[in-house]
Amino acid sequence: MPVSVRVDKWLHVARVFKTRSLATRACQLSRVRVNGAAVKPHRTLALGDRVEAEVMPDWTRVLVVRELAERTLPKAEVPRLYEDLSPPRPSADPLERALRRPPVRRERGAGRPTKQERRRIEAFVGGEPPDEDD
Repeated sequence: MPVSVRVDKWLHVARVFKTRSLATRACQLSRVRVNGAAVKPHRTLALGDRVEAEVMPDWTRVLVVRELAERTLPKAEVPRLYEDLSPPRPSADPLERALRRPPVRRERGAGRPTKQERRRIEAFVGGEPPDEDD
């Protein structure tokens, strides 16, 4: 059993992320915290560390390290690596997930012009008068 393991490697072995590169990317984006502090992928873990990994935008896995491993294990043996303190996984219904997020608001006139506004801009720049029915 190793004395210390990189956090990205352990997250992959513990099957929190499907690949090690996904675990590394999550660390780089500050979506992984160890004992409350955001960590880089090369940070080493020790027994008893509390790992919080944001797996989805609305779900964070909270794991306490119980065993270190550098190589993948059979799926049945993975739960011995950690104590899972995570809240229940949210439902996979996309409509329900969309309703949990606040709606995106923008001020009128911000963003891309509408088709009608674009035609008026083109007429103004091109020198042609806009149609009367606009």
